[in-house]
Amino acid sequence: MKIIDAHCDALYKLQLSKRGKIYGVKPLQFKNSPSLDTNFNRLKQGNYMVQFFALFLEPNIPTYEKWDYLLEQIDLFHSEILANNPEMVHIKKWEDIDKLEDDQIGAVLTLEGADPFGNDLVKLRQLYREGILSIGLTWNHANLCADGAGEPRGGGLTLLGKEVVKLNNAHHVFTDVSHSTVKGFWDMIELADYPIASHSNARAICDHPRNLYDDQIKALFEKNGLIHVVFNPPFIKQDSKEATIADLIKHIDHLCALGGVKQIGFGSDFDGISYYVDQLEHAGQYENFINELLKHYKEDEVRGFAYQNFLDHRPGL
Repeated sequence: MKIIDAHCDALYKLQLSKRGKIYGVKPLQFKNSPSLDTNFNRLKQGNYMVQFFALFLEPNIPTYEKWDYLLEQIDLFHSEILANNPEMVHIKKWEDIDKLEDDQIGAVLTLEGADPFGNDLVKLRQLYREGILSIGLTWNHANLCADGAGEPRGGGLTLLGKEVVKLNNAHHVFTDVSHSTVKGFWDMIELADYPIASHSNARAICDHPRNLYDDQIKALFEKNGLIHVVFNPPFIKQDSKEATIADLIKHIDHLCALGGVKQIGFGSDFDGISYYVDQLEHAGQYENFINELLKHYKEDEVRGFAYQNFLDHRPGL
């Protein structure tokens, strides 16, 4: 069964390795480096249709360097992921997914945190032209657009943040709520035409600030939005660094009970997590997850989780 995965941090790892900050002096190779959960060979093994690649910067990078760091990650996307792996195809418009051949894997660029463009909307427009198709206004900290999930103040969107959401709407780009505060979530739900939680779970099952309360989930579904479950054990099982596929399926069960069977997807957060679901440690092991889901759900429902729900709820359709 084909897979669409809405979040990974391979570009962040590739940049760290290029700068010699991890894995010794040799830069990672996207094709086959075992240190990459989402390397090309594993995407092929996992039968991927599309992988979303997040542009993410550590918060301690000086503000004046953030745009250059972002451009370097975009360059790695083109030079390391696309140029060295001809079967990887850049998805710059949502309809490009429909043109993929069976042996090709679509690659979508997303932005995790508005920090790199600051309050410069010219830079934001450059990112739209580059093919950014989903934008989360924050990571865990505050920036000029909003507070993030880890910001004690818990504020919502600024006037700039609201303008960014409106621009996302105009460009048929997702507004990602996964790292938002509760107040920020409600601000985005009010304004966003295309909301998505790219890598979040149900807070009723695991009470973590990165997960969503039931009223948030229902509002997301009512707005025709998507929630893609995340494979990070601390977001799956309360106060735990270990989780099983059965633990993860409890979140899907809960989301279905809230009416979301047609709006659930996957957002692994591979390459951005330090702990793993047993038997779901990298992109090549997706079959283990699919096989277990087929024991609990009808095949067409599992196909929806895997890719069809996303295709049915793409912006602009």
